[in-house]
Amino acid sequence: MQSLQDQNNLIPRPRGRLPKVCAAVLSAMTIGGILFMSLESLFGWVAIVILILTLGSLLHSLCLLAEEIVNHSNTRHRGRGLLSHVMPACGLCGKTLLAAGLAGLLLYLVGHPLPHKSQSWKLIFLASSFYPLLKSLGVLGPSEVEVSELCEGRKMNVAHGLAWSFYIGYLRLVLPRLKDSIAEFCATHRARRWGRGSRLIILIPLNANISHKLNEEDDRIHFYDNLPNNEIDRAGVQGRVYKHSVYRVLDELGQAHECVLEYATPLLTLYSMSQESSAGFGEPERRQQVLLFFRTLQDILEHSLDCRNRYKLILLNDEHEADPHFLSKAILRNLEQQEKEEYCLTPTPQQEMNPFSKSSSPASNINGALNRWMRL
Repeated sequence: MQSLQDQNNLIPRPRGRLPKVCAAVLSAMTIGGILFMSLESLFGWVAIVILILTLGSLLHSLCLLAEEIVNHSNTRHRGRGLLSHVMPACGLCGKTLLAAGLAGLLLYLVGHPLPHKSQSWKLIFLASSFYPLLKSLGVLGPSEVEVSELCEGRKMNVAHGLAWSFYIGYLRLVLPRLKDSIAEFCATHRARRWGRGSRLIILIPLNANISHKLNEEDDRIHFYDNLPNNEIDRAGVQGRVYKHSVYRVLDELGQAHECVLEYATPLLTLYSMSQESSAGFGEPERRQQVLLFFRTLQDILEHSLDCRNRYKLILLNDEHEADPHFLSKAILRNLEQQEKEEYCLTPTPQQEMNPFSKSSSPASNINGALNRWMRL
């Protein structure tokens, strides 16, 4: 239970709306602090501020539009309309234009809050013209948090692509066949019988450093055999082979526990990218992408009817590398949790033999029926 809590503390949560709430509160406090001004002057100042911000943004968008039209109209935007695609891509959207128009109308209606009428427009145009300059120089550029929020919200991270590829190209194909493969394996091997909820254990180390032989990571983990091959026609390859490996994991008493076990292979890509200087992908970025990969893959699988109850994701924290048996302990801990979940869903033998006996209460009969239904 403690390991699950530690795992949840490692996984980054989706970004919320707290910055918007704080910005709204700050604006309300600022307006409340200058309410001693006349209402007409207050509206005038608000209109000036909105015009400065929106006109500056629009002028910067026009600079971006000039770049796109001159240098990229035949490459990046070929076949796409100027109004329908290029202008919105540069930031010339209807919301900004509408805000600037309404602010200009408000300023015209309430008059000029500054002593000299010409000062208002001079201030607006001067501040707006400096905005694109500061924006282009990076002074007003987006922060790392804003870029991260944008990439996560639009699923633009490397981790999102790798997680979806891992699911579409592999897990969605093999997990529905896992139960039959295990049953066929148990019929021909002297292994313990797996439960109905047997799953593919997928290891996801935070450092993305994957060993191709698990016994090199932990000498309590031994390769046993492979499950029967699954042959699937895929992308023009007839009978492409997909296989899983069965391992025996020894506990502290030397008792063996069989399980289907493997690393998440897309992590090899993340690790290799961090070793290439041209990728611009350092260790902190790699660690962040591994956590996003875990969260994205978990969300995908939780909503997949084909893969439900057929997998187990284990996030391995590299801070425990000093323990030579950390990997086997983590696997056994999850196997024990899996067996407890199956036991809770299994009705007692007495209820199966005589669910309407006198010794059983109506509530227990209902629970037994629900448990049997959940096992189907």
